[in-house]
Amino acid sequence: MTTQKIFFSLIIILFTIATGLNITGCQSIPQTNEAIFDFFEYQGEDVIFETPIDSIYEYRNPIVCGFYPDPSICRKGEDYYMVHSSFSYYPGIPILHSRDLVHWEQIGHVLDRPSQLKLDNIRLSGGIYAPTISYNPANDTFYVVTTCVDGIGNFVVKTKDPQQGWSDPILLPEVGGIDPSLFFDEDGKAYLVHNDAPIGIPEYDGHRAIWIHNYDPGTDQTFGKKQVIVDGGVDKSKHPVWIEGPHLYKIKGKYYLMAAEGGTSINHSEVIFTSDHVKGPYRPVSDNPILTQRDLPEDRANPITCTGHADLIETPDGQWFAIFLACRPYEGDLYHTGRETFLLPVTWKKGTPVIMEKGKAIPTVVRPENWKADVAGITPQTFTGNFRWRDDFNTDEKLALEWLFIRTPRENWWSIHEGKLHLTPTAFDIYTVGAPAFIGHRQQHTNFTVTTEMSFTPLNEQTFAGLVCYQNEKFNLIFGKTIRKGKQVITVVRTDNDKQTTEGIFTLEDKRTDLPLYLRITGRGGKYSFALSFDKKKWQEVVNDLDATILSTHKAGGFTGTIIGMYTGK
Repeated sequence: MTTQKIFFSLIIILFTIATGLNITGCQSIPQTNEAIFDFFEYQGEDVIFETPIDSIYEYRNPIVCGFYPDPSICRKGEDYYMVHSSFSYYPGIPILHSRDLVHWEQIGHVLDRPSQLKLDNIRLSGGIYAPTISYNPANDTFYVVTTCVDGIGNFVVKTKDPQQGWSDPILLPEVGGIDPSLFFDEDGKAYLVHNDAPIGIPEYDGHRAIWIHNYDPGTDQTFGKKQVIVDGGVDKSKHPVWIEGPHLYKIKGKYYLMAAEGGTSINHSEVIFTSDHVKGPYRPVSDNPILTQRDLPEDRANPITCTGHADLIETPDGQWFAIFLACRPYEGDLYHTGRETFLLPVTWKKGTPVIMEKGKAIPTVVRPENWKADVAGITPQTFTGNFRWRDDFNTDEKLALEWLFIRTPRENWWSIHEGKLHLTPTAFDIYTVGAPAFIGHRQQHTNFTVTTEMSFTPLNEQTFAGLVCYQNEKFNLIFGKTIRKGKQVITVVRTDNDKQTTEGIFTLEDKRTDLPLYLRITGRGGKYSFALSFDKKKWQEVVNDLDATILSTHKAGGFTGTIIGMYTGK
C-alpha cells in the first residue's frame, strides 16, 4: 500500500470515529454522554384518594398534592390565583388558577426568566421563601412580594395579567427579614408587613417580630417610619417562637393580622390579632390558635400535621375560606411529599375567624355549607386524587409547567425534538451545589409509580444516566446506567448524608447494551423498589423495598419535598 493510500485510510478511520459511522457505512451509537428519554409517567396511588366523593357538594384535601408549600391567594372577580414557595428550584414560584377554590391548574411560574431568579451557589433550602400574591383594584395590578434568602433579599414583581408574565424584581432595600406581604386598604393606601428580628437583642431562641411599613404603589418602595406590631407572638411571657408569614385583612371595618407561630414542623399553628387601626395596637383573640394539629394523638389514623402558614379569601358570595400548608406523614414524622396545600371553610365566632376548632382533625373529605363546586373542565392534570401524569415530549423546545430544574440553568444542556428529551451533562453532578442536568417532577403521593424509557451508552465509570429521587445534595437515590469493571450495568446508589452505598447492580448482556430500556420506581411509604425492562412487560427487580426514609424532611432537613426526575452526569 502506498503512503498516499495509507494517509487516506487514516483520514477515513478518523472521520468514522468522529461521526459515529463504522467503516462499512452502518449507523452506530454516537459516543457521547447524551441520554435520551422517550416519556416520563407518574401515577399516584394513595388509599385516601380512592374513597368516592360527591364532587358537587364535597371536595378532597389536600387540594394541591406534594411540594407546594406556603400558599398565598388572591381573587379578581371570579378568578382565584395562588402561589407557593420554590426555594432553589427553577422556575420560581409556581402560580395556579381556579374558579372554584378546589380544582387548580398550574398556569406558569412568576419567576421564569434567569434575569428574575439567580440561584447560583444558593443552598437548596435557600432561595424563594413564602411569596404573597395580592390584587390592587385601585390600579388593576397584581403583586407578588417575596424573599430570595441568601440572594437579593426582599423584592416585588407585578403584572396586569398573571398569565402574561411578570416584571423583573424591584428590590425593597428597607425591608429586612423574610415573609413580606402587601395589603391594599380601601382608602388607596398600601402597607407591607413582614417577619424580622425584634427591637434590640432577642430575648430567647426563636424570638421574632412582625413589622409594618408604608408602601407606595407609585414607586413600589416603602417609606416613612417602620414599626413593630407584634413582638414575639400571642403571649410573649410563654416565649412563643417563629412568628412569621403575616397577612393583613380589613373585614367589616376591623383590621386582622394573621400569622404562623411555633415553627413549621409539628408545633406549627396559625394565630390572629385584631385592631381598629391598620398600625395597631393589635390584640390577640381569645380563641388562638385558630388552626393547629399539635395537640392531637400521634397514633390517629391518616394524620395530617404541621398545619399553618394560612391565607384567607372571600368568595364573590361572601363565604370565607382558608388555604394553609400541612403534611401527610406515613409514619411518625416521616413524609416525602413535602408541605402540601389544604383548604377549609372559615367559621366566624364573635368576630373571630376559626379555621379548625381545637381538638378536631383536619378532614380529607370536606362538605362545606351551601357548597356546590363547578366541576366543568376538570383535566387529568388537576392536583387532586390519584392522578396520572405523563409527558411524551411532543412539544419541541418547550417543557411542561410541572418540570423543575435544580437552580437556574446557565447552559443549553437539554432539548426536545422528535418526541424525545435529550440531556447532556453539565459541569455539576447531583451531589454538588450547582445546576446538574436534572429535570424533575414533584413526588405528590406517599405511594406512587414512576416509569420512563431511556437510551444511553455510558463512556466510562464516571458517566451515568437514569432516574433520581432527590431531596438534596446529601440525601438522594439514583437508579440508572453506567459502567462497572468494564461492563454496562444498571445500578441503584443510595446517598445518606453524603455517604454513598451501592444497593443493587444488574449487569447487562452484551447484546442488550445498546437497546433502549425502561426504568421503574415504585414508592410505598418509606420503601422504594427499582426495576428495569426491555419490553415494558417482563420486569427485572434490581432492588426491592429499599429504605428510602432518608428522603424525608425529618432526616434530610430543609423545607422541600422529594423531586423525582431524569438526570445525566459525568
